[in-house]
Amino acid sequence: MTNVAIVYYSSTGHVHTLARAAADAAEKAHAEVRLRRVAELADRAAIDANPAWAAHHEQTKDIQVADVGDLEWADVVLFGTPTRFGLPASQLKQFIDTAGGLWAQGRLANKVVSSFTSTTQTHGGQESTLLALNNTFYHWGAIIVPPGYTDPVQFHVKNGNPYGTGHVSYDGGAVDEATLAAIEYQTRRTVEVAAALKRGCAAA
Repeated sequence: MTNVAIVYYSSTGHVHTLARAAADAAEKAHAEVRLRRVAELADRAAIDANPAWAAHHEQTKDIQVADVGDLEWADVVLFGTPTRFGLPASQLKQFIDTAGGLWAQGRLANKVVSSFTSTTQTHGGQESTLLALNNTFYHWGAIIVPPGYTDPVQFHVKNGNPYGTGHVSYDGGAVDEATLAAIEYQTRRTVEVAAALKRGCAAA
């Protein structure tokens, strides 16, 4: 069985919706799944100043907080983050920074990884955010599996791109069915590649 960790940060819920869809898709692909949110770093006053943020914070408080042990356990890690000025959110970056010990021991090498994001605007930095996450994966020696344009679903989602699934939340728009189909496909493809790699390594 393939172990899949879905590690994400979400402030108002869009990335959380994508992460949940990824978890469902991984389970349908017969993987063992851990859905993990990273710790919130913002102070309570900042959270409470945004009603949507405060509501989502309360609604997801029971989801287990990610630990670097989840990275070591996983064959596949899917990372989700909103964009912050074209970069991953600091909450996710802080979590990634705690993985230095595993990296130094070579225990993140050959992990199969992929990522997804959400922005307010169509050109709000989705691609640069996903590419910035890839910089970490290069250092790990991980194997990046992008969705590419390898399935018709990638041509049907309005903001589909070959780097990873992205949602545009302009005016608070919910994640639509095409975007959910895109993250489901991305997850399935990533799990399939990891399973094939695992079989190949076992046979070698």
